[in-house]
Amino acid sequence: MTEATTGRAAVIGLGSMGAGMAASLLRAGFAVAACDVNPEAVARFRAAGGTGAGSPAEAASGADVVISVVVNAAQTEAVLFGEGGAAAAMPEGAVFVSSATMDPALARGLAARLEATGRHYLDAPMSGGAARAAEGGLTFLASGSAAAFARARPALDAMAGTVYELGDAPGQGAAFKMINQLLAGVHIAAACEAMSFAAKQGLDLARVYEVITKSAGNSWMFENRVPHILDADYEARSAVDIFVKDLGIVQDMARAERYPVPVAAAALQMFLMASGAGMGRDDDASVARVYAQVSGATLPLPPAASS
Repeated sequence: MTEATTGRAAVIGLGSMGAGMAASLLRAGFAVAACDVNPEAVARFRAAGGTGAGSPAEAASGADVVISVVVNAAQTEAVLFGEGGAAAAMPEGAVFVSSATMDPALARGLAARLEATGRHYLDAPMSGGAARAAEGGLTFLASGSAAAFARARPALDAMAGTVYELGDAPGQGAAFKMINQLLAGVHIAAACEAMSFAAKQGLDLARVYEVITKSAGNSWMFENRVPHILDADYEARSAVDIFVKDLGIVQDMARAERYPVPVAAAALQMFLMASGAGMGRDDDASVARVYAQVSGATLPLPPAASS
């Protein structure tokens, strides 16, 4: 274990992504303190060998790098500057790694506020899902100063399979992430539409999956999400409401630029329908259930329901 990977890190947020990221840091030899609004998540982290903290400030105290794994810009602002916030507790010269998906303009604003205090800000939203977070194989879409990258690099290497350095200004990483989320949301909605349409045609859905994943119509999201439909397993890996949020940000960005995004807008409506139907916290493949409800298509049922 090298000296570069034995520093002190803090993780704010121990959900499905943050827990895996914190575990990856522990494996790499970091001393990790973490906090979460859910006491059970903190207890599990302690049991895994980490240090629990009661607030972002407590977790960030003495840390070389603070990784924030929360949902949006508002939560990131609260983590930094709210009551018990990390900003004032971070040592001067430490780096704050923001992994939330947000409007690039908001990322730039948060970075300016933090950097004015003598700390660094790395705009570093990630992609890859909970499984890759747990194995240290995430992709980070990062931007920030050379100093921010240098300070964050050992922690990023512990958590990531790939780190893209996308510019020297915060906000650029966020912009790349929003392009990814536009495509991801559209691809999920399209996969759900296709599978429900196949069900309406009376096709064998497992066979449809087999054929499409070997054909030109395949996508990463089709290959990843359709098994949830086939298994009738809608326990959230990535929730419907994540794409309500993210495609909403795409809409806001596009409106500000007077740029048309009609395909993303149509996908957003499907996620909104799923959320409005009570599926907001279910897996985002639940969009297929919305199509089935409005069309009368029959999707697979859970084993207990179909027996």
